[in-house]
Amino acid sequence: MKNERCWAVVPAAGVGRRMGGNVPKQYLELAGEAVLVRTMERLASCPGISGLFLGVSAGDSYWQEMSFSAPWLKSVCDGGTERSDTVSRILDDMAGVVEQNDWVLVHDAVRPCISHKNIQQLMELAIQTGGGLLGMPITDTVKLVDDENKVKKTVPRQGMWQAQTPQMFRYGELRQALLNAKNNGLIVTDEASAMEYAGFYPLMVKGCSKNIKITVPEDLQLAEVFFQGQESGS
Repeated sequence: MKNERCWAVVPAAGVGRRMGGNVPKQYLELAGEAVLVRTMERLASCPGISGLFLGVSAGDSYWQEMSFSAPWLKSVCDGGTERSDTVSRILDDMAGVVEQNDWVLVHDAVRPCISHKNIQQLMELAIQTGGGLLGMPITDTVKLVDDENKVKKTVPRQGMWQAQTPQMFRYGELRQALLNAKNNGLIVTDEASAMEYAGFYPLMVKGCSKNIKITVPEDLQLAEVFFQGQESGS
């Protein structure tokens, strides 16, 4: 990481429909604080992170009511309809503050249990290889089903990984890749897919099963257990 700058980027404009309830999942309470705050604090406290940029929904009353501030939170901008739109807007907001060759580490707002160890492993390997992401090898049997949920075939799981975040790339390259994907009408569900379309081959770095994405109510209970267990270490 010597002479390299890395900035954390957190898209938090989602509404979390699968979670149910009225409160967006990033604002649910985890160990006495909002999930979003826990996630940001975990990122910002990791050695090697120069600062953090956030994107929230326009007119987000939950964020406004929190009145949150921290020296490492460099800017908060309005997000877009899709995750890729929010990330692009954050990257646009960063222009003039960061350099083209700086690194950006994009992380889901609802993955508060990411460990410093995994972040630093990703940072080290991404810098060596030009970019990468955390993930886990798929160990369960995978089935392809039709519209009626009837099994069509079993999919070989060799070489199959489940993508996680953070995902880390050069600022200028990721910004251009997302712009190109949008201009070409491509659907990108994460930053790595935009980079793939741009001709890059991101490195998959093995993460941890505890780095869960809070999507359904049961996830929040599990995250509470994982998070409390990490409080003493990171």
